[in-house]
Amino acid sequence: MEPKKKLINSVDSCVDEALCGLVRASGGLSLLRGHRVVLRADLDNLKGKVALLSGGGSGHEPAHGGYLGAGMLSAAVAGGVFASPPPASILAAILCLHHAGASGVLLIVKNYTGDRLNFGLAAEQARNHGVLVDMVIVAEDCAFDQPSKAGRRGLCGTIFIHKLAGALAEEGCPLDQIVSKVTEVLKGIGTLGVSLSPCSVPGCLPSFDLPPGDMELGLGIHGEPGIKRLKVASADELVKTMIDHITNPDSQSHLPLKSGDSVVVCVNNLGALSCLEMAVVTGAAIICLENRGVVVARVMSGSFMTSLEMAGVSLTLMRADQETLRLFDAKTSAPAWPNLSSVCVSGRSYITDPQAVSPRPHADTHSEGPLSPVMRKALERVCSTLLEKQEELNSLDRAAGDGDCGNTHAQAAKAIREWLQDHVVPDCPGQLLSVLAGLVQEKMGGSSGALYSLFLTAAAARVTEGQNIAAAWASAMHAGTQAIRRYGGADPGDRTMLDALCPAVDELMKLTTAPPVGQMAVLQNAVQKASSGAESTRNLTAMAGRASYIAAERVTLPDPGAMAVAAILRAVLESLEGQK
Repeated sequence: MEPKKKLINSVDSCVDEALCGLVRASGGLSLLRGHRVVLRADLDNLKGKVALLSGGGSGHEPAHGGYLGAGMLSAAVAGGVFASPPPASILAAILCLHHAGASGVLLIVKNYTGDRLNFGLAAEQARNHGVLVDMVIVAEDCAFDQPSKAGRRGLCGTIFIHKLAGALAEEGCPLDQIVSKVTEVLKGIGTLGVSLSPCSVPGCLPSFDLPPGDMELGLGIHGEPGIKRLKVASADELVKTMIDHITNPDSQSHLPLKSGDSVVVCVNNLGALSCLEMAVVTGAAIICLENRGVVVARVMSGSFMTSLEMAGVSLTLMRADQETLRLFDAKTSAPAWPNLSSVCVSGRSYITDPQAVSPRPHADTHSEGPLSPVMRKALERVCSTLLEKQEELNSLDRAAGDGDCGNTHAQAAKAIREWLQDHVVPDCPGQLLSVLAGLVQEKMGGSSGALYSLFLTAAAARVTEGQNIAAAWASAMHAGTQAIRRYGGADPGDRTMLDALCPAVDELMKLTTAPPVGQMAVLQNAVQKASSGAESTRNLTAMAGRASYIAAERVTLPDPGAMAVAAILRAVLESLEGQK
């Protein structure tokens, strides 16, 4: 097997280059020369306050370098990928914070043997240098029913401690008080992870084998396998399994949680889940907890403590009283801390009802008039034409599209026919066009439905009962065509319906000046222009619409959209000429 491809320069330099990238991209961070230590750039602001230092192996980004800032960490020390940092770098970071005028230094350490030893050694050495230093060990993993002597692992709950301790330090709280407060909070934090795939350290093979269809429950953040294999389940089932396990009273490492308790939830992406999956899991976690009577006060969802590219998620629950929430909500400038709302998630009305669209004035009070039978006859003729041409349009569309142009036009024709059976045709053309726009939008579907609806909606505004009805129709047709061009992004010559519509509309504009006796001739010319325009699309290269994605030499038939427009205009003309 080959090691998995990674987008790095070299295995040896990737941690240093990642730290450099992090610091270069943020105005609030700096690097300690000669060490893998990230510092707040504004160390002066630590004077007289407790400084916070955390760290551990790399590969868990944004932990811990992303949590530096006012109200969170003062420094973070990085080891190699999944490896504990060396004591010399931890000590260098502590001394740097001490020299900046910090009143004391709190080390926040995840419960792994290497981290405990190396941070512990640095703490002892710092005390010999006269630094007031203390250590809090985070061990909130709920995976093991009977933890070994090594104890529970420190996982994503660690960043809750960064946040709460950071808020206390910012307020000027002394070191011993911060330690006692977060030690109390730690009793109410529990985490469990699950993964659909292993991860791989740069240059190495995957950390464990996971057969297709299996997932690993209760794993840590260093690629180590979990406590049991499960078959891949739905998000709802998985979340229920995880919360049941976290709160199972038969386990020595469970988090006691009862109905009425208030919690903060962290849904943490272990690296490779999509944002879509994360949002589904987050919703499932909120519902699952609320079903148990638990009040979900805050939710953070995203990548907070990853395991390189592991496709998995961990859930962290923290019991939270008002004081915990106050500290949790306190502002921080740390770049990786999410910009959360401080509104309680549970008990909030989170659905907004849409505003009813009020019908246009007189929309339902259609009254017939002299124009009604003329327009009804034209519409009936258009519908029967489109139904006759259904297969012809489909076969044209199969040559350059998805083969359903005839079907979509037939759907519109059937919808209009149904409407005609039960309704009077209003004498006002604008009202009729509005009705047709609504019908087409609802029943036709596809981009054709949107284009025709746009055309009819824009046209409807222009035909009002006026003196010169022919001129009004011409300007309505022009307005509809302009709307298609504006929103559809096509022009004449692009091999679309516009190649039939535009020449016809240009001709129809003569109606604005033509005497009544010449109106029929203008209409006949317009229909002729539409037909020849549609025919000319045989020789055009498609620049818009679905046909534009197909090699030009394969598109040799006329455009179905243009042919449909020409057929509609001809049907209107024939009904006006009274031909059968």
